[in-house]
Amino acid sequence: MAEPRVGILIGSESDLEVMERCQEQLAELGIDAELHVLSAHRTPDAVREYARAAEKRGIRVLVAGAGMAAHLAGALASESTLPVIGVPLDAGPLHGVDALLSTVQMPRGVPVACMAIGKAGAVNAAVFAAQILALDDAGVRAKLEKMRAGWRK
Repeated sequence: MAEPRVGILIGSESDLEVMERCQEQLAELGIDAELHVLSAHRTPDAVREYARAAEKRGIRVLVAGAGMAAHLAGALASESTLPVIGVPLDAGPLHGVDALLSTVQMPRGVPVACMAIGKAGAVNAAVFAAQILALDDAGVRAKLEKMRAGWRK
């Protein structure tokens, strides 16, 4: 297996079912990804260490799936210059709207690309990560174009 180029982080194991869709979509495109459970609230030091070391390990894009307060994507973006994609998850009484607002309301200089809430957002995060990687990888670009052409049928 090749070195992972996408790091997928989830704030809780309960987020796994949705965010596995992201990892599966990346695999369909031939992109290796790693998935870790790290919480911006419960394990902030581990999140900081992961974000700071990711690029040196070959990670090119970070994807964070989190619900409710959803600070994981912002925590990653504050510690890394890698592109960060946030996936708000439906984990509370507001059905993901709280996570959406937490993900999209980032301060100047700490950008996070925000996808849709839930499973569609997890798949779109994978596609967006692939689009970023495709800028420098013709193989990924070809697979992405083929996949998108199939979606149009």
